[in-house]
Formats: sequence, structure tokens, C-alpha cells
Amino acid sequence: MNLVVLTPEKEIFSGEIKSVKVPGTSGQFEILRGHAAIVSSLVEGGVRILDAAGAKKEFTIEKGFIEVLNDEVSLLVQGVKE
Repeated sequence: MNLVVLTPEKEIFSGEIKSVKVPGTSGQFEILRGHAAIVSSLVEGGVRILDAAGAKKEFTIEKGFIEVLNDEVSLLVQGVKE
């Protein structure tokens, strides 16, 4: 599964992942391989990425959107606090 995390200024992350946990407007949820197609708004909160090697990367986003389609995940966020 591939993930790209973008702000208006730069690319924060791009690569193969096992999972990503995001702060949805109705609460946190996690995307795993084979997840159904979805578009959801995100609120300020923590994002946790588990990359293909099993390493964790965590940061806080301001707000944004997530799109999942055919194991391609896009996080479009207004800003990141690392």
C-alpha cells in the first residue's frame, strides 16, 4: 500500500506502508491494505504511519482530507507539526 502526505508547501512522506492512523472528524481510524475506497475530512490531531519496514513515524496535522483508492492513500493537509 502506498501513501503520500502533502501540504501546500511540500511533500511530508511518500512510500510503501503497512498502515496509517488518522484523526477523522468522527474519531480516529486506521487504514490497512485492502481498505474500501473512502474520502474523509480530517481534524487537527496525530497521524501514525507504520512503514513497510515496521518503523513508526508520528506527527500532528492541522486539518485536511484523506483519500483511499486501490491501496493508494493520499493525505492532503493544511500543515504539519513534527
